[in-house]
Amino acid sequence: MFEALRNFLLIVEHGTFTAAARHAHLSQPALTASIRRLEEQLGARLLSRGRRGAALTAAGAALVPSAKAALAAVEEGRRAVLEVEELDRGEVRIGAGATACTYLLPPTLAAFRRAHPGVKLWLRELTTDEAREAIDAGDIDLAVVTDPGPEADLWFEDELVLVAAPGVDPRGAPFVTFRAGATTRALLEGHFPDAEIVMELGGVAAVKTHVRMGIGVALVSRHAVRTDLLLGRLVEVDDPRTPIPRSMHLVHRGAARLAPAARALREQMLGSTPVPLDDPGA
Repeated sequence: MFEALRNFLLIVEHGTFTAAARHAHLSQPALTASIRRLEEQLGARLLSRGRRGAALTAAGAALVPSAKAALAAVEEGRRAVLEVEELDRGEVRIGAGATACTYLLPPTLAAFRRAHPGVKLWLRELTTDEAREAIDAGDIDLAVVTDPGPEADLWFEDELVLVAAPGVDPRGAPFVTFRAGATTRALLEGHFPDAEIVMELGGVAAVKTHVRMGIGVALVSRHAVRTDLLLGRLVEVDDPRTPIPRSMHLVHRGAARLAPAARALREQMLGSTPVPLDDPGA
């Protein structure tokens, strides 16, 4: 049944039996037969075909969250079996925002890899909302976010500061910031509602590069500009609205549900304050 559930979710994701069969590396008749058997087992029609592709029936829509959870549980079990022997195998899938991916996680993940060289680490840059969706779907094991949930551990306290290039008058200067959906962008809009935004960028390095060139000012994590401030490439702007405190949390689907490798990484992260990586461009 698990293979049929996987095929069912592929059809939901891609919208047609043809596209789903291609992604499943199956013939369309084989995929159709798989869905037919699933419907017979469950006693309900799950999908209806039309000119625009496959559409969920009411029963199919009700099945989707349970199907995702079932496949996630099977995957967790498979990985746990592989990892029981002193963490010499397995993988940990992590999601985090731009600052954590660029400055906070590299030293942490490097230390973990040295301790457990057989464990595969997989890191994906995500917004907080995207990370939570990936956790719920079982696509990642751990996520670094700023918005705590029911299963969240406080990792450390961060703060956002306003920076500019030396000699740039910050009064009335436009903002260089991140794309909509990023936590820092939301905090910028909340604390600087009248800010003129001239650039929306996907990474911290790109934001800092344009600020160094005098394009404007930016609200960023102090960890991300530590080296720039020490070397005088950027200066902290004195503003009554900053610094803005920001708690960094580690979220998951429950500590007891983590596979051994993911549990070990969680324990390592919670056992020490992250040491920010020096600017790669320094």
